[in-house]
Amino acid sequence: MSIKRIARHLVQHHWRAQQIFPPAVLARIEQAIRQGETTHSGQVRFVVEGALDGAPLFRNQPARARALDVFSHLRIWDTAHNNGVLIYLLLADRDVEIVADRGIHAKVGAEGWERICRAMEAEFAAGQFERGVIGGIEAVSRELSRHFPPQGPQSNELPDAPVVM
Repeated sequence: MSIKRIARHLVQHHWRAQQIFPPAVLARIEQAIRQGETTHSGQVRFVVEGALDGAPLFRNQPARARALDVFSHLRIWDTAHNNGVLIYLLLADRDVEIVADRGIHAKVGAEGWERICRAMEAEFAAGQFERGVIGGIEAVSRELSRHFPPQGPQSNELPDAPVVM
């Protein structure tokens, strides 16, 4: 367990997410998700967590493991076509993780998701959080529209609103 990581998580904590993602930015992210979902039959969720605390922090839980927990907790795996996608940002680590249900993951693969994550992280490094998130949502939506185009009436199985933890 890294003392630097613990300190970073204790200092940044949840206020940082609210500072970087105020209500107006969250509304634009929600709109980007809603717009993207008109181009495919998948479901996209965006979750930002300012920092880990308690047991996850002291167990030194990696961002990937935390993203898997969030994916499960929000039931993103529970979509009709197994094509739910979580974009998870752990701000204190500046780490983006994409967790995709088996239907879409089988078509895009880890390398495809990793490419999107790295592009988002490059925007974040430049201080462009909103642009990075919306660009990531658009890239995920392009993958979903390529492999899961809209079919018939669209049903929104999961909320479009971003989650700030």
